Amino acid sequence: MIPFKLTDDYLAEIEQLIDSKQDVQLAALLAEVHYADVADIINELDEDHATYLIKLLDSEKTSETLTELDVDVREAILANLSAKEIAGELDELDTDDAADIIGELPKAMVQEVISELEDREHAKDIVDLLRYDENSAGGLMAKELVKVNENWNVLTCVKEMRAQAENVTRVHSIYVVDDEGKLKGRLSLKDLLTTSTKTHISEVYIPKVDAVNVNEKPEEVAKIMSKYDLEAIPVIDEIGRLVGRITIDDIVDVIREEAEKDYQLAAGISQDVEADDSIWDLTRARLPWLFLGLLGGVGAAAIMGGFETLMSDYGVLFFFTPLIAAMAGNVGVQSSAIMVQGLANDDLKGSIAGRLLKEMLLALLNGAVLATILLFFTWIWKGSFLTSLAISISLITVTVVAGIIGTFIPIFLHKRGIDPAIATGPFITTSNDIFGILIYFSIAKVILGI
Repeated sequence: MIPFKLTDDYLAEIEQLIDSKQDVQLAALLAEVHYADVADIINELDEDHATYLIKLLDSEKTSETLTELDVDVREAILANLSAKEIAGELDELDTDDAADIIGELPKAMVQEVISELEDREHAKDIVDLLRYDENSAGGLMAKELVKVNENWNVLTCVKEMRAQAENVTRVHSIYVVDDEGKLKGRLSLKDLLTTSTKTHISEVYIPKVDAVNVNEKPEEVAKIMSKYDLEAIPVIDEIGRLVGRITIDDIVDVIREEAEKDYQLAAGISQDVEADDSIWDLTRARLPWLFLGLLGGVGAAAIMGGFETLMSDYGVLFFFTPLIAAMAGNVGVQSSAIMVQGLANDDLKGSIAGRLLKEMLLALLNGAVLATILLFFTWIWKGSFLTSLAISISLITVTVVAGIIGTFIPIFLHKRGIDPAIATGPFITTSNDIFGILIYFSIAKVILGI
């Protein structure tokens, strides 16, 4: 399959066909285009063109396309559709996707759309999912799955599976429950095919099965599925009843969203924003961290002001101030990035003290190598060994302190329930800039005897 590429000419052709209402040609042009690519097309159209195209597509393709649209585009299109039209699309979707879309509708319209759903069992499942917090496994799961009772024999099991599979897009696992609906295990398709039709499921099912609670955080679900290479995982309620399943496609979305969030935090953006958001939204997201950077700069300037005499006597120290501050910031960000990654993946082993010691020794080694190079460069350039020594020792010390801060802060934030990704951005850079400059001039003052 050749990857679809949206060009300006292709988009112009789509718009022309819409304007001239050439529905047959338009439908033929999009017939072989994947729904995710159709979503890319619609994201680039204006509201009127986008709504026209959505109404033109067949119901199954429309429903799948809606799930791939940008949120603001989808909201604009849904605002132009009647409750009956929206319900017609939701009838084609899995319950988790349908619940997500209904959750974006105005409250006044939610009940109206649900009442228009033709499949009442489908409607009931959607309403059930709407009860869960969207930031939980319950809010992420779908109700569609294949489950069998442990007391059934193989023949009954196969008949029931055939009936259930009609409503499931992809069967990843067959779950086994008891009479109360509690999850007991999973069923191997191989065992099912090679076992006598009169055998009870209780004799052949596998009791070991990974499951998550409805209240589990999506990030934790992602870790479990990633660790055990699961394509789907069952979801149970507080008393162990099977209530749904989460599939890998939903987890990929969670991982992507979490990565985007962490990247923005690391860059000093405190809210979830996109490039197309308003200037006001972007300003609110960026300004708090920029203000922190401003305070850090003022603090560094105040520290330098306290060593005005030192700089007037040894002006060469001034030229290396940006180097010391940059090295402190870089080392701190490197250390914190490794910690954040380890915390996210649950890869950190051993005690905090051991981790700090390791990072301190690593920073000491790196600092010593860099300081030795800097010592000879400064000595040759300025001809003052004592000044060169002061700068080099400062660099080693600053590197070690920055490494410790970059290691400790993410662990501290994680222990306090705060996203440690926040530590890799301006927070670490600013704090290390201030400490770095203070250490630099303090050591220089001692060595130079002022």
